[in-house]
Amino acid sequence: MGKPTGFLEYNRELPKDVAPEERIKGWSEFHTHFDEAALRKQGARCMNCGIPFCHTGDPVVGGCPLGNLIPEWNDLVYRGKYEEAYRRLSLTSPFPEFTGRACPALCEGSCTLGMHEPAVTVKNIEVHIIDKMFEEGKVVPVVPKVRTGKRVAVVGSGPSGLACAQLLNRLGHSVTVFERADRCGGLLMYGIPNMKLDKSVVERRINILSEEGIEFKTNTAIGKDYPAERLVGEFDATVFCCGATKPRDLQIEGRDLNGIYFAVDFLSRNTRNLLDSNLEDGEFISAKGKNVVIIGGGDTGTDCVGTSIRHGCKSVTQLEIMPELTVGRREENPWPQWPRIKKVDYGQEEAIYLYGKDPRTYLTTATKLVGDSYGNIKEVHTSKVEWVNQGGRMVPKPIKGSEKILPCQLLLIAMGFMGPEQDIIKEIGLETNQRSNVLTPPGKYCTNLNGVFSAGDMRRGQSLVVWAIHEGREAALECDKYLKN
Repeated sequence: MGKPTGFLEYNRELPKDVAPEERIKGWSEFHTHFDEAALRKQGARCMNCGIPFCHTGDPVVGGCPLGNLIPEWNDLVYRGKYEEAYRRLSLTSPFPEFTGRACPALCEGSCTLGMHEPAVTVKNIEVHIIDKMFEEGKVVPVVPKVRTGKRVAVVGSGPSGLACAQLLNRLGHSVTVFERADRCGGLLMYGIPNMKLDKSVVERRINILSEEGIEFKTNTAIGKDYPAERLVGEFDATVFCCGATKPRDLQIEGRDLNGIYFAVDFLSRNTRNLLDSNLEDGEFISAKGKNVVIIGGGDTGTDCVGTSIRHGCKSVTQLEIMPELTVGRREENPWPQWPRIKKVDYGQEEAIYLYGKDPRTYLTTATKLVGDSYGNIKEVHTSKVEWVNQGGRMVPKPIKGSEKILPCQLLLIAMGFMGPEQDIIKEIGLETNQRSNVLTPPGKYCTNLNGVFSAGDMRRGQSLVVWAIHEGREAALECDKYLKN
């Protein structure tokens, strides 16, 4: 620790985001970087704790699942040794440019300083390190000197698939990544909007992985364009990292009306068309001039808010069935657990700027959808709810007299995901658990089929980018051990 009193002398600061009135005019990233003098002060706030919970990676306690030794590279940044900081960071984190943008920063939630002061700005320092190294040309391909002669297929090019492929390739195996979309990246490419993660950031990493020797095959849907059984037979090992892409549907009267879409379809079509034509050919779901209602108050719902606003929607409302969180930690949510507190994310900030209020409506559920004479949605009927104990389970109960009708020409369902799609799983006979995820032994990534592994959301269920990367790397190590034996 270069400055033992840093946390006493410097307050937590973040570089100012591009103002809402400016950023809603386009699709560019709105987060900015500090100058290096300010960043070094933030690095000085890291205390190099005796027990640094920031890198525990425990599902309950919190911390970084990648085991990033955060105090080490914070100290190096404080000393101005950015290249050394990058080397330390890259030993545990393969894609800090992704986690530094899209991760909610579990490390900051368990930062020891966060017990009584605002936490160290880990995420901002992390992304500054990697972006600076890219700018200076210090991020270069790592090509294995010796090949093992073993061929591995990785199905899915999201964060878990990319992490798995990178490590297997560096261990000397020949890796082919299969992606059914027209571009690689999975949710990094089409699940996260451009203003949160610019797609050039994804593409530059894919280019480096290609230069390292990984082969990418896009527009190739396993089970459709390429039989899964054939794939497993042709490669020495196969790792399925297909994600949990089956969206949770809304079972409600009027669900078959036009103008109702899953959030993932709304977001992915927007990004694809943005990249293809800058939204000029109209091959996307437009919110322009419409009253938009979003069912779901999570990150995906927020992304729908920000995207709808950039389209030029008339209004936007988020329905959240859960109660509003408190501003500070509750007694049952102590440090170092992830703080379950109310936050105003970028989408809400933009809605407040445009419409003068937070778009989220808590303890509210949709009860019925009503359409016009042409079969298009025009209204969402809602009701307030209270959570009651019913047979040992807490369930939402509508409150009589709280009904309300919202005008709506575009309804987006952002209620999370139910697990992986089942076509490939059934084709080759992969066993699943009660949640329909691929079944593996506890702490393992091997499936019931010899030489077949699974990682990421497909195995774990819907989770975070950083956990997907962790799982991809762990599956790669297990797969490597299998190939060596």
